[in-house]
This record gives sequence, structure tokens and C-alpha cells, in this order.
Amino acid sequence: MGEIVGAGLLAHVPTIVLPEEDRLELNEGKEITLVTGLHQLRKDVFERDDYDTVVVLDSHWATTVEFVVTAQQRRAGLFTSEELPRGMCRMPYDFPGDQELARNIEKFADKHGTWITAIEDDHLPIYYATINLWKFLGEGLPDKRWVTIGVCQTGDMEDHLRLGRALADGIAATPGRRVLLIASGALSHTFWPLRELRDHESSDPVHIFTPEAREADHERIAWFKEGRHDKVLDTMPEFWKYKPEAKFFHYLMMAGALGEQACVAKARQYGEYENSIGTGQAHLWFDRPADGWTGTGPSATPAPRTPHSRI
Repeated sequence: MGEIVGAGLLAHVPTIVLPEEDRLELNEGKEITLVTGLHQLRKDVFERDDYDTVVVLDSHWATTVEFVVTAQQRRAGLFTSEELPRGMCRMPYDFPGDQELARNIEKFADKHGTWITAIEDDHLPIYYATINLWKFLGEGLPDKRWVTIGVCQTGDMEDHLRLGRALADGIAATPGRRVLLIASGALSHTFWPLRELRDHESSDPVHIFTPEAREADHERIAWFKEGRHDKVLDTMPEFWKYKPEAKFFHYLMMAGALGEQACVAKARQYGEYENSIGTGQAHLWFDRPADGWTGTGPSATPAPRTPHSRI
């Protein structure tokens, strides 16, 4: 039986992969702590040998009629971002995938009333919400498998929770698999307009687009540190007012896999809460509690749910 052994809500902002001199120039001569935080997270978690697969829930990859999970034996190439080619240009990547896990996730779509397809096309695009984090957390660890699942732009909160439930079942159905989940994306996510944004490139949270968005982010970070996933989920309509990245679907998929409102895992933060041209960014890591994600046993997984009809 497979297990989820750790999970994180992590920022993937383009500045983290810029050369150090460029980062310092943009940030008033100081290093952004999103970079130092990822270095520490790698040492604390990703360099350990107690996991074999990472599943990235990618807020930049938007599908339309189904959820898609990557199923290639290996993904390798050079990545240039269509969004920011000056800063993310010809970045090499090379890592194994996890076909068995991808196929098992796909198998649980019907049970949870959703649509999931595992795709092994080597020409499938890859996005920097995956690549930037792999560069910090996966590069140089050649035996670690990486899989990506995109958000679905026609889905809502319930659809993404259903994906998470299927993900948890797929992991459980994969013998011996030990998995880390990464919800790759931001908190509040409103950019400054083009003619203003170069005045707001510092990481200082004073540059978050509005004080109200900054406060909403701080509130949720505090809840995560308290293990109050129930509060985060119950107040999603209020948080949507501040336009979290991808409607926070990356987190909702992770929450669906960890037990939703019943999840009690407390976050520890790597680096500070920082600005990226108006958006709220943080690295929050959740270790599996000793009595399970939902506090119901040493290796507890989300409780079984009644299957939904596909309507």
C-alpha cells in the first residue's frame, strides 16, 4: 500500500531561478528568502531517502475537459517559458516519471465522479510551476520520480477535491509507493499593471497588491501553521475575492488527498512571506503527523467516501 509521507504549498516565482546578481538587483541588494527557504527544504526533506515519487499539482497547467496526469517513463529536454523567456531560457531538465502511479490515479476517476487521463506523450508541454521547483528540489537526485497533474479550468472547488480523493486512492493502490505532494502556486495573485510593476519588484510584502490581500494571506498562513485546514476550506469564497492563483485549485487538490476539513497537519514555513510584483508567496511544508493526516492512526489516509455519480 502506498502512502503520502509529506506535502507542501510552495511558491514557484520566476525570480527564484534568476542569477543571484539579478535577484539582488531586483530586491534592494538582499537575497529573496524564497530561494534560501527552498535550499533548506531540500536539505530537510528532499535529500532524504524515505520517499520515491513527487507529485506536483501545477497551477500553471490548465486543462479543459478532464484532469491530466503525466505518465512518461522519463521527461527530459530544455525549457523556455512562453511567459518569461528572458528569465527562464533553455533550462535543462531530466527526471524519471511514475507510469504505474499515473495509471492507478486514472483508475479512480469513476469512483469519485470525475475524469482523469494519464498521458505518456513525450511532446506534452511542461510548465515552470513544475520545472522551477524541480531545479531546487529534484535536480541531482536521479532516482526520484516526478509526476505532474494540472488544474482543470472548467472545474470548481468540488471537482478539484475529487481529483485529490482519486489521487489519494491511486497512491494507496500502488504497492510500496511513498509520495510527496507539492501544491505549486501562490496565495493572493493580482499583478501590478505593466507601467507600475517595476516599482514593486522587491520581495517586501508592502508591495502586495492591496493591504486586504496581504491580510487574507497572513490569516491563511496562520491557519496552516495551526493545522486548521478546515478554516481554509470553509472560507474559500472569502479568499476568492483576492484572486488566489488558479483559484487555489493546486491547494484544493492537495487538501482532497489529505482529508480535507479533517486534515490536522501543521505547516512549518521556509523563508518569509514575500511579494512578487503584487502577488503573495510562501513556502509551507506539512509533515505527516504521527497519528496520520486526519489524526486517526499512525499511517492514516483520508476516510473512504461515498462514490459520486458522473453528472
